[in-house]
Amino acid sequence: MSTYFDTSETRSADERASAYARDLPLQIEAAKGLAGYAALKDVDPSEITGPAALAKLPVLRKSDLVAAQKAAAPFGGLTTLPVSSFAHVFQSPGPIYEPGGNGHDWWRMGRFLHAAGIGKGDIVQNCFGYHLTPAGMIFENGARAVGATVLPAGTGQTELQAQAAHDVGTTAYAGTPDYLKVILDKAEEMGLRLGITKAAVGGGALFPSLRQEYADRGISCLQSYATADLGNIAYESPAMEGMIVDEGVIVEIVTPGTGTPVKPGEVGEVVVTTLNPDYPLIRFATGDLSAVMEGTSPCGRTNMRIKGWMGRADQTTKIKGMFVRPEQVAALVARHDDISKARVIADREGEMDVMIVRIESANGGEGERYLSSVVDALKLKGKIEIVPPGSLPNDGKVIEDLRSYD
Repeated sequence: MSTYFDTSETRSADERASAYARDLPLQIEAAKGLAGYAALKDVDPSEITGPAALAKLPVLRKSDLVAAQKAAAPFGGLTTLPVSSFAHVFQSPGPIYEPGGNGHDWWRMGRFLHAAGIGKGDIVQNCFGYHLTPAGMIFENGARAVGATVLPAGTGQTELQAQAAHDVGTTAYAGTPDYLKVILDKAEEMGLRLGITKAAVGGGALFPSLRQEYADRGISCLQSYATADLGNIAYESPAMEGMIVDEGVIVEIVTPGTGTPVKPGEVGEVVVTTLNPDYPLIRFATGDLSAVMEGTSPCGRTNMRIKGWMGRADQTTKIKGMFVRPEQVAALVARHDDISKARVIADREGEMDVMIVRIESANGGEGERYLSSVVDALKLKGKIEIVPPGSLPNDGKVIEDLRSYD
C-alpha cells in the first residue's frame, strides 16, 4: 500500500496555487450560470484565482440553501443537472436536499480512508446511517475508491453487528467515534473475538481517552471532518497533528457572521469552496469553528492544516429581549480603525440582563467614545470596557453568554 492516495497530496505550494488559478475560475464561471448564484452575476471569474480572491465573494449559508430549495426544489438552482442524472438524492434536517454521485471518490472520502490504512483486503463495517442522510453512502463510496469490501451495517442492532463483525471477519470500522466501543463491548459480552484493527470515524468528538482505549485494544483510530453538503473537508493522517485539508476543497477561516478572513492562527468559522463541477458550492459557511495550524504535517502531506472541530459559530444571543448577532459585532469593529477585536458578554445582575462590550484598542482611554457606535450596531446600551490588543481569548467567540439557565 503506497503512503499517499495520489500525488496531489504532496504538491508544492506553487503547484497547488497554479491548480487553483486554473480550476477556480472555471468553477466560478459554472456557478455564475446557476439561478442560485445570482449574487455572482457581476463577478469576473478570471479574477478569482485563489483563496484571497474568494474573500471578495458573498458567503452562502444553510439558511440561504433552505430558502433557495424552497423556491426551486430540490437543489435550489445550484446545479444545472437534472435530479435523474445523480445516483442519489439525500435529505438532511431543514429539510435540505443534497445530490450524490457514484463516480470514483465523489465525496473525496477515499483520501481519508487511505490515510487510515484502509484498502484492498479490508472489510469495512460501515456503521454510518444509510436512510435519507448521506453519511453511509459517503463512506461506502470512499471504501470503493480504496478497493475495500463494505458490510453496510448502518446504525443499531448491536448484537447483530457484533456477530456480523465476527462472522464476516471485519478488519475496519467506519462510524461515529463512540459506537465502535459499544460493538466491542457487546462482542466481549458475547464471547466473540473481533479482528478490527483500523477505525475511520466522524460525526462526533473523538476524545483522547477514547482514542487511547481503542489503541489499547490494538485499533488505530483516525478522524475526518465532513458534512452532508460538502463531503470530506479535512482528515487526520497517522501523524495525528491537526487535520489536513482535502485537495478537492478550499478552506477559509472567517470572523463568525461575516466573510472576512481572520488572521492566521485565530479561531473563526469554516467556509468551504468545493471544486466539484456537478454541485459547486462557493464559500459555503459550515457554522463550525476551527483555526489554521502553522506549517505542514510531518507525514509529508503538504496542504493547509486546521485544528479540527472547535465548536459552533452561531452565537446569536438574546439580551434584554433583543437578539445580538455575530455580524452586528463585526459591524461595530468595522466602524473604527483602532478596534482590532470586540466581544459581547451577556450576564445577569440580580434578575436583570446586562451587556458588557469588551473592545481591543491600542488607543486605550474610556469606553464612552464608542457608546453611539455600540448602540447603533447592537441596538442596546451596555458597559464598555477597553482592553489591550491580544487580551481577548482566541476561541472564535464574539458573543459569550455567562448566564446560568439551571
